[in-house]
Amino acid sequence: MNDTVLAGTSPAPIPLRALWPWLAFGLVLMAAIYFVGVEEGAADVLPGTYVHEFVHDGRHLLGFPCH
Repeated sequence: MNDTVLAGTSPAPIPLRALWPWLAFGLVLMAAIYFVGVEEGAADVLPGTYVHEFVHDGRHLLGFPCH
């Protein structure tokens, strides 16, 4: 098998159909990190302390300080 790249060739573009699952995964991951790590105090999106209490032990497990 020849692994060399031919001169004058360019990589094929990645189709959007192949990218959208990774983009969706990235958005879900960022939302999860936000809700576990940041959702409390002045930066909260949802009122009350329900989200904080729900993810409280996970915050400590991941090393986020909360009190």
